[in-house]
Amino acid sequence: MYRKNANSWLKHWDFILLDLIALQIAYIFSCIMRNGWTEPFQSKIYLTIDIVICFADICALYFLESHHGIMRRGYFLEFRNVAYHVTMIAVIEVCYLFLSKNGEEFSRISFVVFYISGILLVYIERILWKQYLLHYNKNFAQKRKMIAVLTSHNAKRLIERALDTQYKEWEIVGIVLADKSDMVDSDILGIPVVCKAEEIPDYIQTKWIDSIWIHVERKYQLPLELVNTCIEMGVTVHNTLINVDAYSGTKEVRKIGSYHVLTASLNMATPLQLLVKRIMDICGGFVGLLFTGIATLFLAPAIYIASPGPIFFSQVRIGKNGRKFKIYKFRSMYMDAEERKKELIDKNEMQGLMFKMDADPRIIGSGPDGTKKGLGWFIRKTSLDEFPQFWNVLKGDMSLVGTRPPTVDEWNQYDYHHRARMAIKPGITGMWQVSGRSDITDFEEVVRLDREYIEKWNLGLDIKILFKTVMVVFKGSGSK
Repeated sequence: MYRKNANSWLKHWDFILLDLIALQIAYIFSCIMRNGWTEPFQSKIYLTIDIVICFADICALYFLESHHGIMRRGYFLEFRNVAYHVTMIAVIEVCYLFLSKNGEEFSRISFVVFYISGILLVYIERILWKQYLLHYNKNFAQKRKMIAVLTSHNAKRLIERALDTQYKEWEIVGIVLADKSDMVDSDILGIPVVCKAEEIPDYIQTKWIDSIWIHVERKYQLPLELVNTCIEMGVTVHNTLINVDAYSGTKEVRKIGSYHVLTASLNMATPLQLLVKRIMDICGGFVGLLFTGIATLFLAPAIYIASPGPIFFSQVRIGKNGRKFKIYKFRSMYMDAEERKKELIDKNEMQGLMFKMDADPRIIGSGPDGTKKGLGWFIRKTSLDEFPQFWNVLKGDMSLVGTRPPTVDEWNQYDYHHRARMAIKPGITGMWQVSGRSDITDFEEVVRLDREYIEKWNLGLDIKILFKTVMVVFKGSGSK
């Protein structure tokens, strides 16, 4: 996953501002419903919560990427997005009231009214504003005028794709065919072919043209002198990077030194998103180590009595993009587990490059046939064996959420597409762990889920997976 610049969200500043206004109206309405018109903010806590709501709105914006693709969302998807957004604000509000011990002073009625009215008002505001933008762009006389420089064999397809959006700020008023000069005065999809390629400066000299879009193969590229002439005339030039669509993943134009490059990756994250994820890891790591210390007091003597030897198990694993690190776990297997693994390899229930056994005799306390009993199975069933990995999280080797790190032997057998799993830091939990964990018996399904996580990653997804992980652990489902 690639680190990208953090300024793309500003293009939706109008929705950011309108969301905040809608939330403020909802909150003031909830206070009036509880305290009346004369004194809606009855005590200091009501003003404080108003500030918390503003802060929580910004957090929800970054965590959930609430405005990403907002123009393409339909009514149902928009409502779901708004519900997630306002729910996160409400959760932050509740956390603040709990931590500040001000819950008794704040009305539950105000909270419920704010939550319901907040969802409704933000949803209505977004729908109405999108409808306004649609009407505005259809009727705005000052829309930017553009001519498209294309080739005859792809002109129709490209024009159809370019026009396939309701919320466009430009209008294609003319076409230039770089490979044919005998089609001037004809039209494509109702748009006239206005001139030959070499006549473009003369044409824009006498017409209202704001920009030129060039999408042609290399052999039909316009002379650099002609392009620079257009730029010097004050016209903006957009030159399509041909074959960009052939690259998979997320794409972005960046600079390396003085060179402009096309950057392609499975996904991209802003520095702020990565910073917040790291802060989450550090906070979660400290809390996790606290519980690990408590668990050690009870598990250490129990493990030693059941199987004399080290309390902790360490092993070299593969981290982000092939980096090696040492992972730590509470030991749940007998000391000779790694040697016995070779004897049991034929009983592997996992298809592919991962070893799993439902009835594993190497686990402490299990019967010779692998019967599920004893301390080792308890540790694995409750996922207590994973707790020491919070130290790996604090060190930066791992994250709370990610993909599971393979062993060196597994890594050495990976095919090209398997390597995508390690494009990010490995995690204690992840997509496939909350989608069945050991019930999944095909390694390719693990790879698919891990890649889906990487491609769809955002901070909101991490939070969702963490909540699901807690539920899975408490239910004891999916763990073997």
